[in-house]
Amino acid sequence: MTHLPALSLQRAELEKVWSRWAVGGGRPSAPAPVLRSEVAILRSEVVESWERSLRTVDPARAVAPSADRDELGSRWAESPLRTPVTELASEIRAIAEDAGMIAVVTDEVGTVLFSCGDRAVRRQAETVNLAPGGCWDEPYMGTSGVALSLHSGRPSSVWAAEHLVEALHGWVCYCAPIRAADGRQLGVLDLSTYWDRSHPMILTTVRALVTAIESRLHAEQSRPVARTRLECLGVPRLYKQGQQVAMRPRQLEILALLALEPEGFTPERLHAAVYGDRSVSSSTLKADVSRLRRATDGQIADRRYMLTDPLACDATELLAALEAGDLTTAVRVYRGPLLPDSDIPGIVQWREHLDVCLRTAVLADRNPEHALRFGQRCPDDIEIHEHALHLLTPGDSRRALAAARLHTALRA
Repeated sequence: MTHLPALSLQRAELEKVWSRWAVGGGRPSAPAPVLRSEVAILRSEVVESWERSLRTVDPARAVAPSADRDELGSRWAESPLRTPVTELASEIRAIAEDAGMIAVVTDEVGTVLFSCGDRAVRRQAETVNLAPGGCWDEPYMGTSGVALSLHSGRPSSVWAAEHLVEALHGWVCYCAPIRAADGRQLGVLDLSTYWDRSHPMILTTVRALVTAIESRLHAEQSRPVARTRLECLGVPRLYKQGQQVAMRPRQLEILALLALEPEGFTPERLHAAVYGDRSVSSSTLKADVSRLRRATDGQIADRRYMLTDPLACDATELLAALEAGDLTTAVRVYRGPLLPDSDIPGIVQWREHLDVCLRTAVLADRNPEHALRFGQRCPDDIEIHEHALHLLTPGDSRRALAAARLHTALRA
């Protein structure tokens, strides 16, 4: 491991270090004349971060370490940041794409949970694992905007060769911490791009996005917790206060429709979604809804059929993840088709919509983990298994699993 002299660093010593390490990753490195001019005004917080980082980080490190794959999905699912970030994902993505940047959200220890933005920049960021699962706290990846914000609790920016790690010298990052209503730091929002696209106003944009996330987060934390949870992907189950409740298939079907369409149904539209063209009287629908209302402790409004209390539902979580472009959460939530034994028109339509959206997203994605997870739930889908096999590198042990699934599907 390369060490710097005790980092009471003098200007001449820093010039030597930066002349060795001013090689960017994938884009032109920061030009030497600019770096030399920056030495004279090197910020103390950067020097202090280098001092701490050099205890554990080799500046020649090429890529950020990864968190455990199995833990990543549950981290994001359980993070209080997931809902507000998902709700704002389209705005965050639009800002990042328009500016030619990547947007990243980490948890409180610097593990990336969410990313979006310009496709070319994202591909380049993936080469250093600035992607879901990457560990970017100071002990793992040295001085960066994420590391400084986590350490100081303040907005931070790190430009080019201010990064300790040589592979990051072609980048600039702007970060700000995200806090809960009680002041706890829950993570960091980062906007990163190539050093030659830097602009001081980007940090203002980061602050504005963090304010929007925190506003939704604090509002979410003040809402009543959902008393009921419906699982309708794969094997259907309903839980009330953590206890499973027996429900008739028709009740589960209506409840799933109400969860997926929170603005509700007119009686006529719900009748069509449940019974289609069958000759069924309106009193039958009223009776079915009445039984469901008793089973859910009155959570359904009378005149326009809609939910009146929060209802957690895996199908709505899948839909929200797809709309936000959060494929990691989407494939984790998906346990199978929506109410697979149901043949009522409304459920059939939603089932096809969710499956087509998720399958299309997986086939367009370059992460083999997503194809493998989705393929586990779709054993007969030859194209998905072929896609997973194509994405996995020759030395990846998971190729055997993808090949076996493809072989089984071809024989079916």
